[in-house]
Amino acid sequence: MILLIPAYEPTEKLLLLLENIKTNCNLRTLIIDDGSNETFQPIFLRAEYLGSTVLHHPKNLGKGAALKTGFRYLMDMGEDEGVVCADCDGQHSVEDICNIAQETSAEQKKAILGVREFTNQVPFRSRLGNKITVKVFSLFSKYRIQDTQTGLRGYPAMMLPWLCGIEGERFEYEMNVLLKLKEPGYSIKEVVIKTIYEEGNKSSHFRPFVDSFKIYFTFLKFTASSMASGLIDYILLLVFANFFSQLLPAVLLSRSISSICNYNINQHFVFSGEQKIFQSAVKYSSLVFINVWFNYLLLEFYVYLGIHLAIAKIVTEITLYFFSYTMQKYVVFKKVINNK
Repeated sequence: MILLIPAYEPTEKLLLLLENIKTNCNLRTLIIDDGSNETFQPIFLRAEYLGSTVLHHPKNLGKGAALKTGFRYLMDMGEDEGVVCADCDGQHSVEDICNIAQETSAEQKKAILGVREFTNQVPFRSRLGNKITVKVFSLFSKYRIQDTQTGLRGYPAMMLPWLCGIEGERFEYEMNVLLKLKEPGYSIKEVVIKTIYEEGNKSSHFRPFVDSFKIYFTFLKFTASSMASGLIDYILLLVFANFFSQLLPAVLLSRSISSICNYNINQHFVFSGEQKIFQSAVKYSSLVFINVWFNYLLLEFYVYLGIHLAIAKIVTEITLYFFSYTMQKYVVFKKVINNK
């Protein structure tokens, strides 16, 4: 089995990890130098001296790109035992790496996650970041996991082609893997690991604002798309309501026009689904039909309660937001995964 380590400007901790792995764990090591400058090349030379294979990116491409470079290399080499991915900053113990390797070798369709226990010894930004991400992840996925940002993961060899097809070049890649795992029938096994941090987590290259933004980018794009089409729907509903004595035709007309706009935005910019346009359009139309009736019934209910139509419309859209996101992501624009 291979230990894959993406490394950008690593410290001596990488060499200490490699020495411990060589002494205590029967793992071959593959390191991806993700564009580190000349100052760090002696570390990679010493890593090769310790028996590691080192591949180099000419410039920094991001952790996701480095992982995919490693996965493609392993496929080219005919790897059939699986891969354990670990960080280069000494935050994963050799004991935990070996345990993840053993768990991975026993599975065929499960990703093994080394989940950290977040105590007061963990830096505040890491504890807060994980809590927020876990909450958001559970809202927009079909399952809950304890640690969405762990860098210690094991993947069976059969998953490598699929892993290479997941979008994302930087820290968002690992989140995308988790979000899409269940689509082709894979699952997750969580294994508790030690939580090791240097003071302040100074060696981490994770940029809290920029990289968190990329992790949540799909959610943000969907929110922006929903707000744009929702504004169109909102304005048209109020306009059409003045021309009809009943609420239903106004709802149908405004939602039909806004739905066409929403479909095109989500198809091309949010989910970038690989389904044929006809297939996704049929599914989207079915979703619109369901949403229209939910929308109409909720509006009638709120208006019956004495809530003004303008306010009732806003409350209704908020109510249906999460339902619409889940259906579009996992049904309408679901990507077709070809497993090899």
